Amino acid sequence: MLVYLWSLPLLVRVALLVLSILVCLKVHFKLKHGVCTSQNKMTGKIVIITGANTGIGKETAIDLAKRGARVILACRDIRKADAAKDDIVRESGNNDVIVRHLDLASLKSVRKFAADILDSETRVDVLINNAGCVTTEKKLTGDGLEYQMQTNHFGHFLLTNLLLGLMKKSAPSRIINVSSTAYSFIWSLDVNNLNSELHYSGYSFYNMVYYYSKISQILCTRHLASLVRDSGVTVNCLCPGPVKTGIFRNANSWFFILLGVLYPFIFKTPKEGAETSIHLAVADEVANVTGEFFSDCKINKTNKLASDLGLAKKVWEKSEIYVDLKPEERHY
Repeated sequence: MLVYLWSLPLLVRVALLVLSILVCLKVHFKLKHGVCTSQNKMTGKIVIITGANTGIGKETAIDLAKRGARVILACRDIRKADAAKDDIVRESGNNDVIVRHLDLASLKSVRKFAADILDSETRVDVLINNAGCVTTEKKLTGDGLEYQMQTNHFGHFLLTNLLLGLMKKSAPSRIINVSSTAYSFIWSLDVNNLNSELHYSGYSFYNMVYYYSKISQILCTRHLASLVRDSGVTVNCLCPGPVKTGIFRNANSWFFILLGVLYPFIFKTPKEGAETSIHLAVADEVANVTGEFFSDCKINKTNKLASDLGLAKKVWEKSEIYVDLKPEERHY
């Protein structure tokens, strides 16, 4: 057999080798990815999921709706959100699925969304900050914040703070931040450059802004967990793993095109990618776990930078300034 393979043209041999490696990677990721085994119901619970009209967010919404939760889809595109709602209702058999407009790239929109929730809902049991984006060109929002950083971190940071008071009254409750192990691609974090004031690097693989946003989520998860400890509110973050979603739609570079080619071999489906979010929302074994980083439904140790509580405090305080968090909006 080896003699036969060696007799093949070089390009064929290389292609077979690459294919073999990709198949092995596929098997590896299939065996590794975690699954939420909890059968807990969510009847009477109110869940908010940002970016729930597609991908991981939508699959998370379907599962939690099946468990009986009242699910609020917090989405920027109402047309797509309404279509997703119809799918979620049909697949879950639960009609208590609500669409609310939320544009994380607008602090005004975040405040309006939170005000509407506080006015219309008596409780919030689970907040899943799921929405995210990847861009490769610098773009500022109307708030003067870098678009990618605001969508991934600053918008969710403000939203969490605005809803925190209600979540404390609803305790036990859970805050879940969807981050990424991509944070580990950076070895330092300049808190004076969180908004790309000093320099911008958002190109291809070396997308520092995306990595900044993801480690900021992890650090602020740790700091908030310390602020609300013993309140009945848990705060955790997670990496869903490599998942084929629409997050790369605004990142047309060779690196992300390559990721698209590799999708069948190393990427999870959105349903598989939602498992850790679901686990953190429903599982009894994490009811009292807080300030941790999860992947594949279990705690994943982070590097020294993402575990630096002093840095976490600085990022939190800097984020308060960026979103203009007012004294009356602080619930810790």
